[in-house]
Amino acid sequence: QIRLVESGGGSVQAGGSLRLSCAVTTYTYDNLLMAWFRQAPGKEREGVASISHDGFTAYRDSVKGRFTVSKDIGANTLILQMNNLRPEDTAMYYCAATVGTWYNSVPPRNFFGYWGQGTQVTVSS
Repeated sequence: QIRLVESGGGSVQAGGSLRLSCAVTTYTYDNLLMAWFRQAPGKEREGVASISHDGFTAYRDSVKGRFTVSKDIGANTLILQMNNLRPEDTAMYYCAATVGTWYNSVPPRNFFGYWGQGTQVTVSS
């Protein structure tokens, strides 16, 4: 069983930065594929960024150059550094994990079996 707990959301003005964390508990996560998804009110949940067990990253086009996904292996934590935030980045952000492999793009939502509870990000103009 894998448990994911997100933190770090909040409210910022456009152009600001936030750093999201996802703590992975009850499992050694060096063989996990992990990702960040987001869901705005009335919209589908969409993939934002992913990182494979061996460090390959992928991003949706709208966040490339602004967001960075990484892993703090010693702390069993997934990180999403978000810079130059825009109002359209406002959403609930979710951490996801699975034992599997996927390269070159953010995997679809149904590829992941484990989800966190979400953390809210609000960007004002």
